Amino acid sequence: MATNKGRTSSFSRNFSAAPTSSIPGLKYGPNGTIFLSSGVPDLDKILGGGFHLGSLVMIMEDTEAPHHMLLLRNFMSQGLVHNQPILYASPSTNPRAFLGTLPTMLVSKDDRSRNTDAEQKDLRIAWQYKKYLGENKPHIEERDGKVEYCNEFDLRKPIEKHLIMGNRVECISLLDCSSLAGFRNSCSKFLSQLPRYDGNITSAGRIAIQSLCAPQCEYFDKEWDMLSFIRSLKSMVRSSNAVAFLTFPASLVSPSVSKRWQHLADTLLSVKAIPDEDKELANLLTGYQDMLGLLSVHKVARFNTQVPVILDATTYSIKLQKRRSLVLECLNQAPVDGSSGSSYGTSGSCSGSSKTGTLDF
Repeated sequence: MATNKGRTSSFSRNFSAAPTSSIPGLKYGPNGTIFLSSGVPDLDKILGGGFHLGSLVMIMEDTEAPHHMLLLRNFMSQGLVHNQPILYASPSTNPRAFLGTLPTMLVSKDDRSRNTDAEQKDLRIAWQYKKYLGENKPHIEERDGKVEYCNEFDLRKPIEKHLIMGNRVECISLLDCSSLAGFRNSCSKFLSQLPRYDGNITSAGRIAIQSLCAPQCEYFDKEWDMLSFIRSLKSMVRSSNAVAFLTFPASLVSPSVSKRWQHLADTLLSVKAIPDEDKELANLLTGYQDMLGLLSVHKVARFNTQVPVILDATTYSIKLQKRRSLVLECLNQAPVDGSSGSSYGTSGSCSGSSKTGTLDF
């Protein structure tokens, strides 16, 4: 006898309602995954859409240059623009002062002219009152009626004060943590406000941790305690609507512990400074004089799939477009020297030279 029940099996598709697409800062990917923007459009494109919601992102710092701070600032600014709650922790006495260094959104000429025309049309009052009306504008940037998933940021200008004066940013000084137990409780309390319910996401949060194993922290010599904290953080984030962004100087911990940390990361990146006068790299790479450093992608998060992510390249140059916005570009080999008939490398492939290490084009 036929029944009206739908077919059920272990391979049946889940038809539960998906979260609404009107939530700012979220984008839905394949296999039921949800992305949260990194704040760098090029990085979102490289990773296939951004950071997976519920993932742990780790950045290996370079002790020679603070390039990891560029990624951290954009990550936090993107959250403030989308009015997302943020938990920020750093080894400084006054971590809230760091919020004043976050970059503001980069407004294009078209958007600037459109906003100017709108203001001239709508505002018919004295000019000195215009600055007060600007404080009441919504925090979410829209273009053509659609919420921007990822914005570009002007690193030369600080973010608007009204975006950081709210209660959406919680700051913690790692110097006040004699052990990581209290910091773990703070993360747990923050993430408890962002529980994960299938098909009902109302908000997404961000955790930004700067230099977890800084030498000035009291727990610096407790490597296994830090490893246990990262493991707990990953577990808590996985069951919440948040992304944890953690930076650490890998050279300050033992190699075995560093490898364990890297293994726990869902997405693993590293940054490296470029020497000012490296003639070998200058001959090997085009646009060397415009590079700030290199970004390497070691691991990309895989959620709801067993298919590995294959990137076109794993090493990218870090540049500032017009000295304002952060961009990532694939490395390009310098043209062949016509006088010698050969390029810098001994082979004709784009794998680089053994003199300069592993550079992926």
